[in-house]
Amino acid sequence: MLKKHYKNNSKTLGNKGENIANEFLIKKGYKILERNFKFSKGEIDIIAQDKNEIVFVEVKTRRNMHYGNPIDSITINKKKHIYNTANYYLYINKLYCKCIRFDVIEIYVSSEKTYINHIKNIDIE
Repeated sequence: MLKKHYKNNSKTLGNKGENIANEFLIKKGYKILERNFKFSKGEIDIIAQDKNEIVFVEVKTRRNMHYGNPIDSITINKKKHIYNTANYYLYINKLYCKCIRFDVIEIYVSSEKTYINHIKNIDIE
């Protein structure tokens, strides 16, 4: 029972972080194209357009730093899944000649405030 509660609590925190990141990007002038785009090989939290670039965004939300920086939890395997899912998105939407980039948005949520760290153009390959 404890594991299920933890998983639901973690999912709730993740959803909250994705909503915060979504609003953050909109305020920065991004156009949101998709949220939680799923493919058999993975999922991308947010797909957005920033000027002439398609941006694939991974959102990582934490309450504290006990487990390190959120970006550190993106493993090589996770990067492969993001890359393959992005390629599938481009393929099904016939976006062959578009400029793309991969970003991470780290969200730190505490009772006092929320901190957002937007890391642009991470190395995904």
